[in-house]
Amino acid sequence: MKIKALILVGAALVIAAPALAHHSFSMFDRDKNVTMTGVVTEYEWTNPHTWIHMKVPDQSGKDIVWSFEMQAIAPNTAGGWRADSVTPGDKISIEFHPLKDGSRGGQLVSATLANGKHLGGPVRRPAAQD
Repeated sequence: MKIKALILVGAALVIAAPALAHHSFSMFDRDKNVTMTGVVTEYEWTNPHTWIHMKVPDQSGKDIVWSFEMQAIAPNTAGGWRADSVTPGDKISIEFHPLKDGSRGGQLVSATLANGKHLGGPVRRPAAQD
């Protein structure tokens, strides 16, 4: 009987582990949107979250690496993203919610690629002119 109980507990831990390991997005300031342009250094098309890392010049012109967390592959695909959407060396603009602690990174909201294609988030259209 003890062996069956241990097997059940072990199975429950294996099933629950991914949920326990998953984090919330509370570390991002969702009240702020920031946009910056840089050059992609790495694009991680992985679950549970996709990442874009890019070099952005600071005020002195020195390149600083920033990291942007995205959703899982399925919702990213719905937003137009693909495994080959960006590659190292691509110049892109990213809109993101910054990290609350001021670290170099954030939660990606949307991106505009070098060819002008907009991925993720709503497509921005200029306001109607009277």
